[in-house]
Amino acid sequence: MYALLDPQEMSRADHCAVDAGVPALALMEKAGCAVADVVARRPHATRVLVLCGPGNNGGDGFVAARVLAQRGFRVRVALLGERGRLAGDAAAVAALWRGPVEDATRVDVMAADLIVDALFGAGLARDLDGAARALVERMAASGRPIVAVDLPSGLDGATGLVRGAAAPAVETVTFFRRKPGHLLEPGRSLCGKVRVADIGIPDAVLDLVRPKTAVNAPHLWEALFPVPRRSGHKYDRGHGVVVSGGAWTSGAARLAARGALRAGAGLVTVACPAAALPLHAGSYAAVMARPMERPADLSALLADTRLNTVLLGPGLGVGATTRQLVAIAAPGRRVVLDADALTSFAGAAWSVGDVARQAAALVITPHDGEFARLFHGTPEVLERPGKLARARAAAARLGGIVVLKGPDTVVAAPDGRAAIAENAPAYLATAGAGDVLAGITLGLLAQGMPAYEAAAAAVWVHGEAARAAGPGLVADDLPEALRAVYTRLYEALGME
Repeated sequence: MYALLDPQEMSRADHCAVDAGVPALALMEKAGCAVADVVARRPHATRVLVLCGPGNNGGDGFVAARVLAQRGFRVRVALLGERGRLAGDAAAVAALWRGPVEDATRVDVMAADLIVDALFGAGLARDLDGAARALVERMAASGRPIVAVDLPSGLDGATGLVRGAAAPAVETVTFFRRKPGHLLEPGRSLCGKVRVADIGIPDAVLDLVRPKTAVNAPHLWEALFPVPRRSGHKYDRGHGVVVSGGAWTSGAARLAARGALRAGAGLVTVACPAAALPLHAGSYAAVMARPMERPADLSALLADTRLNTVLLGPGLGVGATTRQLVAIAAPGRRVVLDADALTSFAGAAWSVGDVARQAAALVITPHDGEFARLFHGTPEVLERPGKLARARAAAARLGGIVVLKGPDTVVAAPDGRAAIAENAPAYLATAGAGDVLAGITLGLLAQGMPAYEAAAAAVWVHGEAARAAGPGLVADDLPEALRAVYTRLYEALGME
């Protein structure tokens, strides 16, 4: 149930099901019944207005209206368009509706306890305008609870973006699998509670559709998650290096180092200017600190090849020195770039691509602002529609893993795989949380976890740590909360 299908992939799944012998009309009947079941469970919804569009989404609405009427609900149906222009299965199920069909452009949306939005769903091909947009805006302004069929009308299923207008739903009923637009903002906020209905499409069609987008959850990476062995020792679990700036900005590096240790790295060293050494040495006894006054000092430190993974960026400073430090760290190592390291390459994404080619693996962890600065002047990335497409294009452009952060963090790989997070609570948006995420990523990479899976796992455990810490958390709470998260993970993975 973790695969996410964009509208084109969902259409292929429908066709594959029909080719496998599932009647298309049966799919529509089951979809409409699923919608009716959800509406029937809503409180105080005896008067139901079903707004039907001109396509298959509208057909689902006609089925739902018929089933609800049979169950004793007072149902009104309004159609956007002409009934005579309905075609195929939508026309067949509309013919089974024996009640009147009102003009949706004129219907009184206020004379209902609940509205079923069966206008467009995933079939929307362009921005809403004219009468369709006006109707959706009236729905949104009505204050009535809305149950959306597949997606709130006006919401793009591939991107989660609003195309003209969209009315927020209290519940959305989708079919077979969710779509990226159910998880990507603002779509996630507009969908309300999303229910996935089984309408008879065989799971085997996924082998034919082969979607590359998934919900970020343990099923993606748990087989590769580093679990300590009884016979192991700290040197088996990697040695991560966090490159820190001066004393005034050292807090970010300390948070990252703690995150790396709690994520399981065997050893973590902070390389920093001498003025910051006492702060690092005194803040977390398990973190080692080494002086680094010049880039050459980092080069000398990394002469020890056991230091296999390096994080640069948190509190490091922006400019040529940081670019030089990145160049020193990259060859043959696993590298995480965040914050100042990314801003130091503003408008020069091609240079980060060079880093990816030299490194054993590269993960970048930008928020939207850092992403926009890094890819300034790269329209083939920035002009892609939606967060998912931008992250994918960036990963392909760099040849590395992109973690595009936010409430709907996307992890994208150069081969097109992508995972969307849905477990981060709102209170995770706090100063320093991103530094801890970069550190967790460092810790997992240091233990040899493949880069895409390490980044996805880091995002997930970061969100779970926030949930474990609870409301009111500060970034310092996150590394400590990882203990509870890891305990549950290890139990699930069968570790004693």
